[in-house]
Amino acid sequence: MSAPIYKIAIDTPLRRLFDYLPAAQGPQALPGMRVLVPFGRQRIAGLVIETAGESELPATKLRQVLQVLDTAPLFDHAMLGFLRWAADYYHHPVGQVMATAMPKLLREGRDVTVYERRWRITQEGRAALAAGAVQRAPRQRALLDILSPLPWLGEARIDELAPHWRSAARALAARGFIALDEVAVESAPPAPITARTSGLTLTPDQQQAVDAVRARLGTPAAFLLDGVTGSGKTEVYLQLTAAALARGESVLVLCPEIGLTPQLVARFNARFSEPIAALHSGLTDRERAAAWQLAARGGARIVIGTRSAVFAPIPRLGLMVVDEEHDASYKQQEGGFRYSARDLALLRAQRGGIPVLLGSATPSFESLHNVQLGKLQQLSLPARAGNAAAPRTVVVDMRAHAVHKGFAMPLLAAMERHLGDGGQVLLYLNRRGYAPTLLCNTCGWVAGCRQCDARLTVHQRSGRLACHHCGADEPRPAACPRCGYPVQPLGHGTARVEDTLAARFPQYAVERFDRDTLQHQQALEGAIDRVTSGAARILVGTQMLTKGHHFPDVTLVGVLNADQSLFSTDFRAAERLAQTIVQVAGRAGRADRPGEVLIQSEYPDHPLLRTLITAGYGAFAQDALAERAAALWPPYGRIALLRASSTAPDAALGFLRAAVAAANHPTGIALREPIPAAMTRKAGRYHAQLLVECGNRGRLQQFLAAWVPLVEALPAHANLRWALDVDPLEVF
Repeated sequence: MSAPIYKIAIDTPLRRLFDYLPAAQGPQALPGMRVLVPFGRQRIAGLVIETAGESELPATKLRQVLQVLDTAPLFDHAMLGFLRWAADYYHHPVGQVMATAMPKLLREGRDVTVYERRWRITQEGRAALAAGAVQRAPRQRALLDILSPLPWLGEARIDELAPHWRSAARALAARGFIALDEVAVESAPPAPITARTSGLTLTPDQQQAVDAVRARLGTPAAFLLDGVTGSGKTEVYLQLTAAALARGESVLVLCPEIGLTPQLVARFNARFSEPIAALHSGLTDRERAAAWQLAARGGARIVIGTRSAVFAPIPRLGLMVVDEEHDASYKQQEGGFRYSARDLALLRAQRGGIPVLLGSATPSFESLHNVQLGKLQQLSLPARAGNAAAPRTVVVDMRAHAVHKGFAMPLLAAMERHLGDGGQVLLYLNRRGYAPTLLCNTCGWVAGCRQCDARLTVHQRSGRLACHHCGADEPRPAACPRCGYPVQPLGHGTARVEDTLAARFPQYAVERFDRDTLQHQQALEGAIDRVTSGAARILVGTQMLTKGHHFPDVTLVGVLNADQSLFSTDFRAAERLAQTIVQVAGRAGRADRPGEVLIQSEYPDHPLLRTLITAGYGAFAQDALAERAAALWPPYGRIALLRASSTAPDAALGFLRAAVAAANHPTGIALREPIPAAMTRKAGRYHAQLLVECGNRGRLQQFLAAWVPLVEALPAHANLRWALDVDPLEVF
């Protein structure tokens, strides 16, 4: 019998599998296992996708596998099929898709044996704890208290139970009171998971949602949980997780942002006794590999993660949850494999024969359309849980009131009232930095980026100007470089708002939430602690503040500038703005105290704001969907974008025009004229795009499958890059 041919996916831009012969010695590889292969002059790890009896290449041209890296497949047949479908749908090289599905250490071919760091209390430590020897060191005592009833505890679990414990651990280890072991994470059948009682009584709407999904466990079903902010969607997730775990199944919960992961993990940890695998880019390579392996081997039957966790191979997966399903973070939009984790979650659940629950207070138009088509069953939570009432919302006309440094007088008066009553105030402005730009009022000079068609943002405290698109950074000039006269910051960013608030309300601490102040997870957790403890009374931030955070003492929300997206050319801009306003407004009045929302605008009569305030998000979405249907924009039509960029000014547009010329134009496919991107020059490259439209998903897919190889074959400028974005979120 002739040796099998391995068809292997390798992390390269080439859109194909590569044929190899088995290794001269050692075990045979099975589909889903990694192998080390010679690739050109490199030795590189690849993933066996399938085996075949023969190759299109002669045997003399085939090279041998060097080493089989795994003893068991990382992905089973179903997961390999799911990943290949994703590669086909998004027309992306299959090797890069497989690489996206694995942690960095695994795709580099590293040993998958991961060692977990576990701490245990020693006999000396138990004696010291009993004798009260660490009473004057509260963190050391707390760590000993946590470790004393257990044989050991992993570092990830200690992180959740005792933040800032590491210095205490070093001191205790030096005294011999605790010890560290590094133990290989092995596959083991998980113990039954015990769900702790919540002590909560579900509302009738929550109970109806739980019953509807629970009745479909073990069968393919898709649900949209449309619940206003504060309505208790997370409690529904927890109840359904308990039901799936009781069946011996696992649960995958997706959340859109790293910043939301700790609080979601904490909620699940408070309810369930077993380990939870958290998967997100904030982990080190080693931590991510350990969590991935824990999930893949069944050691953690609850997996919580961001976008790429949709690819985690989880045994006996019985339920998927996509929290904040409307969030744009679920779509990979820059570089690499441009996929939608929400859409792939729907597909994975369907192929796996399990239910999937999408949750949001502001459902995406795609999901609302799928409800209309009967592809999603809508479950509603129209009221807040407990005694919390919906906040009162008012639009403040910026033209009719005096304005002080970006604040209309009604907003300042409301802040004084709420702060005086012991409440907290949250202010939203989606513009970080001190000011959007630096301007010379004498000659009109504006500080611009040398690499982008963008203005430089003023960062006052560092005395720098920075481009938020390419990262360029330079000193702030003392005077106008053109005429020598003084220059002034123009507009307001979160840092300038923070300074204004510190001067106006010096008796109240201000906490700023943006990427400049909260670059690391620990910084975010510290800021949240200061808010929840009441140490910070005023919160100001960007979209980081709008997503899922629960601040029970916030009674006033102010939207400082609601006009940024009212007149955008992007057809999704109104949807995103409405979602942001509703989400940030939902931070107000989430406990027993009533909430108030003030939205500053110079266009208070704009139809979007008027409909949103008077009739709610549902009515706004209904009107907007009717407009989309008339224009055949998504979700009623299907689109793809071919994006190109080059260091040469006209190369990208020339390439896209050649792509149009190379296409066979079947009926129902529209290729628009290639145009420069809204920001034509970015990071020293000139960007352009080509929009492809079609009313039918299948027809568009057939066209793209035939067209992409033709685009690949086009002659191109040496520095030209191109990428296909199927179902893009941004079109401008």
